[in-house]
Amino acid sequence: MKEQIEAVQRMQDYIAEHLLENITLASLSKVSCFSTWYSHRLFLQHTNMTPADYIRRLRLSKSAIKLRDESCKIIDAALELGFGSVDGYQRAFFREFGCNPGEYAKNPIPLHLFVPYGVKYRIPRKEKHMNSAKNIFIQITEKPERKVLIKRGFRAADYFSYCNEVGCDVWGLLQSIKSISGEPVCLWLPPQYILAGTSEYVQGVEVPVTYNGIVPDGFDVIILPGAKYLMFKGEPFAEEDYCQAIAEVQEAASKYDPKVIDAQWDLSNPRIQLEPIGTRGYIELHPILERSPH
Repeated sequence: MKEQIEAVQRMQDYIAEHLLENITLASLSKVSCFSTWYSHRLFLQHTNMTPADYIRRLRLSKSAIKLRDESCKIIDAALELGFGSVDGYQRAFFREFGCNPGEYAKNPIPLHLFVPYGVKYRIPRKEKHMNSAKNIFIQITEKPERKVLIKRGFRAADYFSYCNEVGCDVWGLLQSIKSISGEPVCLWLPPQYILAGTSEYVQGVEVPVTYNGIVPDGFDVIILPGAKYLMFKGEPFAEEDYCQAIAEVQEAASKYDPKVIDAQWDLSNPRIQLEPIGTRGYIELHPILERSPH
């Protein structure tokens, strides 16, 4: 089973690296090291979609971000992402998102973008321990007053329990909403922001305090004050080792005493988790209050 999963992961990696190129089943078969027929079967088995559907959905989601963030023509987005014609692209975009790309470019709305989770990383490998010492980078950063559009869980205290309660697809919707921080966030909420029967751990997106756009169904809006944070950032890691990378940063943060920078933990603001991305290292932000000089 491990050999088959790694073969599918190699196909996913190849698609991500060559998304703007012509990707054939033969090229996927080559990187998977299996026949074209068996490669297709494995991909469908482990991702619940064919390679063609996977590529199409990923290209459409990339095109939506391009239309949201860049002043580009529909034809440019269509051709750059590998669609042979504008008509075909428009039909595919509408089937995927329920709106016309031209209308979306003028007035971006929240969309359920496709998030290509790697099959190799779906099962956490908590049993692995790294004995070598790891460096944790610590820096003070600030966030302005802002609104956060959040999707609450029920009892979730971390990512895994949240996905079990809410589902992992919410991340794609969050990515479609332009964030002041450039990406969605996960939050451990202080008690004053938790509603009865809802979770401490939520996922959301930070938007300007003046935001008056669409709030997706099932989401709440909270307003967070401007605050200072200590950013804890670990070393880059292999994607399959993300559980260990998280544990290392969280252990370092738990042992850190903010008194060394003449500060204390701010229990009135949420702790923030960013998406674990191996190339940049795992990041958490812990709110602090700096002491007034005497």
